[in-house]
Amino acid sequence: MAAAAEPLLSVRRLSRVLLFLSQCYILSGDGSLNLEHSQPLAQSIKDPGPTRTFTVVPRAAENKLLSHLTESTEIPPYMMKCPSNGLCSRLPADCVECATNFSCTYGKPVTFDCTVKPSVTCIDQDLNPQRNFIINMTCRFCWQLPETDYECTNSTSCMTVACPRQRYLANCTVRDHIHCLGNRTFPKLQYCNWTGGYKWSTALALSITLGGFGADRFYLGQWREGLGKLFSFGGLGIWTLIDVLLIGVGYVGPADGSLYI
Repeated sequence: MAAAAEPLLSVRRLSRVLLFLSQCYILSGDGSLNLEHSQPLAQSIKDPGPTRTFTVVPRAAENKLLSHLTESTEIPPYMMKCPSNGLCSRLPADCVECATNFSCTYGKPVTFDCTVKPSVTCIDQDLNPQRNFIINMTCRFCWQLPETDYECTNSTSCMTVACPRQRYLANCTVRDHIHCLGNRTFPKLQYCNWTGGYKWSTALALSITLGGFGADRFYLGQWREGLGKLFSFGGLGIWTLIDVLLIGVGYVGPADGSLYI
């Protein structure tokens, strides 16, 4: 009975070993039972998804593109002077480009064809958008304009009280609403004409009342002459009378060379 049970026990042990080996084989992924689960896994790993294309732009082209975008967004400097939706004929000269003719007769009325600059918007008399129009002006260069039509720089280093009167070289710029021929900025000799805040009435009053003590000269910044008058009691009165006359006619002025106010 025991001898007959031993082969059966061996068969059971062998079947358990084969079952164990088959399970190990299946779990290792090489078995046929795992093919259905392994194929989607392999597909998910190998599939890269949607393809993305990247274009490499050269550095020179990139810089050119950036500069173009920057220029397109910048506002021209002349736009600060150009009112929007105003009459084209009243735009400042910096907002328009005109086909001028330098052979016109000086001092005579003349008309020129003009076009507004880019980014400038204007209208005509009928409130319609307009870009081309005609302006009426007097034939003359910008440096021939009257002094009220341009502004010049001032100089505080020249003497206004001098004989002959001193001049200085100033840079002048035409006012925005004035149209003329040639450069709108030009150099021009101007008479020294500036003030340091000294009043003629104050200087004259000091010369009459306290001139014997040199108060008028001290007020005008001439401290050497003021000390001379102080210690000489106004030159015994003679110097005082002379200064009253010189300040009264405007011959004696401030020491910095400026004009009275």
